[in-house]
Amino acid sequence: MIDTIIVDDEPYCCEMLSLLLEKHCPEVNVVGTCATGMQAIDEIQKRKPKLVFLDIEMPDMSGFDVLQKLPEINFQIIFATSYDQYAIKAIKFSALDYLLKPIDEEELKEAVKRTIQNLLPSLSQQLEILLQKIRPTLVNSKIALPTTEGLQMVPMDTIISCSSDSNYTIFSLKGKQKIVVSRTLKEIEELLDEYSFIRVHHSYLVNLDEVKKYIRGEGGYLLMSDGSSIDVSRSKKEFLLKKLLYPR
Repeated sequence: MIDTIIVDDEPYCCEMLSLLLEKHCPEVNVVGTCATGMQAIDEIQKRKPKLVFLDIEMPDMSGFDVLQKLPEINFQIIFATSYDQYAIKAIKFSALDYLLKPIDEEELKEAVKRTIQNLLPSLSQQLEILLQKIRPTLVNSKIALPTTEGLQMVPMDTIISCSSDSNYTIFSLKGKQKIVVSRTLKEIEELLDEYSFIRVHHSYLVNLDEVKKYIRGEGGYLLMSDGSSIDVSRSKKEFLLKKLLYPR
């Protein structure tokens, strides 16, 4: 059994999630529910759960604040949130799990299944990446990339380009390193759109900071810092040139 705490300021949400877990996830044992961030901090330290369902938006402190105030985090986390695009993007960036309210039973079962299967030792690094996204004044940003071996924490400034391979994305990094990630290029594009990455082709996403030269043509192509060349589609050419000529 996996001892679990539910943290949500709405009693109805706690009750519904408890019922869903009892019905669909018998391996989960709810040992407590908390309505405030401070109560959650106390209960987590006292009961030492293996899994916490953590609401993001609470009146006294956010779920992220709760994590920062805990002396150690030795449990798995599934965030629960209403539709907050910024928070969801930050969570995806760190490869942590989340559920949208109202919680769907199939999505709940899948999230619990993933959490049980992926009891990774790198959770602290994932949380570090998450908090970097929530508090972007921090430097040295990283992204958590899910690979067949687990999670790889990659500094953003080492990424040269990304290419599509069906439902996977191949990351080309400095030092000629390549990482295959189980996410589509569209998903990666959405995660990286606030950084210096742009889509130049249906199959390619590039780091503008790593572009060495643009060669003119119908669409043209780019020479990258690792020596690779990347085609530019006609539909992306004008946008690319604007970004190269006027980067800010």
